[in-house]
Amino acid sequence: MLPPLPSLVAFEAIARRRSFALAAAELHLSPSAVSHQVARLEDFLGVKLFERSSRGVKLSPAGEAYLQRVAGALGAIGAATDDVRQGVRNSLYVHASPSFASLWLMPRIGQFAKVHPGVSLFLSASHLHSDFELGQVDIDIRYGVPAWPQLVVKPIFREPILPLASPAFIERHQIRAPADLLQVPLIQSTVGVVQWADWVALHPPLKRPDRFALRFDRALMALDAAVQGLGVALESTVIGGGYIEAGKLQPVFDPAWAIPVQAHFVVYPERHGFRSEVVQFLDWLGTQVDAPERVNASR
Repeated sequence: MLPPLPSLVAFEAIARRRSFALAAAELHLSPSAVSHQVARLEDFLGVKLFERSSRGVKLSPAGEAYLQRVAGALGAIGAATDDVRQGVRNSLYVHASPSFASLWLMPRIGQFAKVHPGVSLFLSASHLHSDFELGQVDIDIRYGVPAWPQLVVKPIFREPILPLASPAFIERHQIRAPADLLQVPLIQSTVGVVQWADWVALHPPLKRPDRFALRFDRALMALDAAVQGLGVALESTVIGGGYIEAGKLQPVFDPAWAIPVQAHFVVYPERHGFRSEVVQFLDWLGTQVDAPERVNASR
């Protein structure tokens, strides 16, 4: 059973603006009409969506949960409507983890546009996985340990994880052996599938670090900190390949000391695999994988 669309639109506008009056002005309705639409939706659902007080209006717990699901669906309807109105027929919506999108995908996305000029690509990035049931995304590029049942999961590449630092930092601190890391600031990426404890365990007598100079929840920020000479980051030479090629970072030790992992995956429902735009993107993605690995392996 679907609720009335005008009621959903009113609900989303009030939740976003945190005001009945502002939502009414946005929708070109009277405040009483907007209030009536919300009351209609609350009757349909059997729950209160807003809590009203002298300080204003806020979502109830049920309203918060409902908004998380329907806001994306309304966005998908809006995007599909815009595509139809503007004559866009071959749209492709790709979502990716932020560091992969910024550091690996964006430098290459122009090549995709050149090879497939007929595909209208929409790229978004966040640390949250896409909910395919909302119909917003065709492909999700995820980072982590694969545990996504009922979805097609394809690894993108193997990436070596190594200590990385700026050439000036390495020279200034005379880092020549793993033991030298005990004397320099270490940068931690808290979301990495490989942590410093994993790397030092392979190089005794190094001990697990008990503190870090800087900690980040994104590889992009950890790599930027290393570029600034703030310490040594344990990161992927593939994701950090642009910095390495530009001479801003380099592996501190021999590439043979890397921990190889497969942590970036293309994920999508099986039904999406039949779309020609998805097939074209996956084929193009496959052509992009080998080159950066050859570059990084030579350093």
